[in-house]
Amino acid sequence: MRQAESASPTGVVEFAYVTNENVNSISGFSINATGALTPVSGSPFATGTSPIGIAVDPAGKFVYAANANSKNVSGYSINTSSGALTPVKGSPFVTGSAPQFAAVDPKGNYLYVSNVASNNISAYAINTKSGALTPVTGSPFAAGAFPFSVTIDANGKFAYVANDRSNNVSADTINAATGALTQISGSPFASGVYPVTVNVDPKGLFAYVSGNEDGNVSAYTINATTGALTQVSGSPFPAGSEAYGVSVEPSDKFVYVVASGRNAVFGYAINAKTGALTPVSGSPFTTGAFPEEIATCRVARAVCKPPPL
Repeated sequence: MRQAESASPTGVVEFAYVTNENVNSISGFSINATGALTPVSGSPFATGTSPIGIAVDPAGKFVYAANANSKNVSGYSINTSSGALTPVKGSPFVTGSAPQFAAVDPKGNYLYVSNVASNNISAYAINTKSGALTPVTGSPFAAGAFPFSVTIDANGKFAYVANDRSNNVSADTINAATGALTQISGSPFASGVYPVTVNVDPKGLFAYVSGNEDGNVSAYTINATTGALTQVSGSPFPAGSEAYGVSVEPSDKFVYVVASGRNAVFGYAINAKTGALTPVSGSPFTTGAFPEEIATCRVARAVCKPPPL
């Protein structure tokens, strides 16, 4: 299934990918202008055992899924016309113990994976042509207790980690030349109880943390200079039961939160000035059994024309 914005001069299309832990697969969706989701042809796609975290490179070429029980990461190339996934050469790639989440830096050079059983973050250099992974020197890097997720800010300067058992979010600077991580001053920052997933909007203005024990999503403003976090007014915002994955789609208009207890994805519109969230029409959207994490991407075609019938 392929969706395109017929009025768009750039021929941009968007896809979302959701890991289904209990059935070892990824569900693929196209995103329309209202934020609604439609299944991709061929979905779901097979993964390793118990896939949880998922990430898409900024060029919309590759998808990576962290397989908790396989102790590895599956890599896929994206069909830019259909959104279908194909495994990259060498996949899957070895991680630390119980990998939970994956994040790619804005330039598509590095992949970061959180390992909850070893309380650290694995870092990899990405081959931008093939999608293959190579460990970064010094990896893995220390994190808080039970670091469930990791994400990177829009400028590639900071990495944020949701530490589930520490009830906080830690922040690190990223060495642009090597991909190595160093904790910033003031880190970690307080969160709700049992934070699971953290994601940053494309402009690097806001961070969103889901998985708090009450089933909600917390919102923070980001200090562009220091990387420090400050709670948004009205935060946290209600989500479905067992709210785990959270993703801000590339146009910076919507946030999606995976509710594992509902087998659904909740969609929200973002207030561009404050970072506050409002539910989108049609939300929540149905997924596969016990969904965990979600990633969104934007794919541009070289020539703008109507999609094939």
